[in-house]
Amino acid sequence: MSAERDTADGTAESPTAADGTAESLTADDGAAVADRFDRVLVVTRDDEAGQAAVETGVELAAAHGATVDALFVVDTAVGWDVVVERRERTGERLVEGAAERGAATGVDVEKWFRYGTPHEEVLDFAAAHDADLIVVGSARRSGLDRFVNPERVPIRVQRGASSPVMVVGPDGG
Repeated sequence: MSAERDTADGTAESPTAADGTAESLTADDGAAVADRFDRVLVVTRDDEAGQAAVETGVELAAAHGATVDALFVVDTAVGWDVVVERRERTGERLVEGAAERGAATGVDVEKWFRYGTPHEEVLDFAAAHDADLIVVGSARRSGLDRFVNPERVPIRVQRGASSPVMVVGPDGG
């Protein structure tokens, strides 16, 4: 029973034994390999896809023993104070909800706010905090709605991220 190993970090590429059962992974020195994700960045949004991203991110963190960074980006493209204040209140509610979800499942959730262009702030945050996975919600759109209301954040995050990005739809998949 051998698995292909990545000599850089001692993790196995193929975690199954010849009989198809899961094989325990160990590093070259015999120590157990750490879980794949230590920090999961969840980008919060005020829609069903954003809620699904929080649920998925917290569940993955629980499975891997990871910490969640719940990030809300206040888009400052519109400079009106009233709009920015409303977005701040929404963001506070969303990151608090993520923290409550994490507490219910035993996951540590750190709450964060950023101000600026959403995809740029997500990418900067992920790089600065060594995110192992980025989870972002995306509404499923079709037809004319795709062209009238394009979602730039998930696509731009996927293109610019140096860590894996999981795009979650409103149904959690």
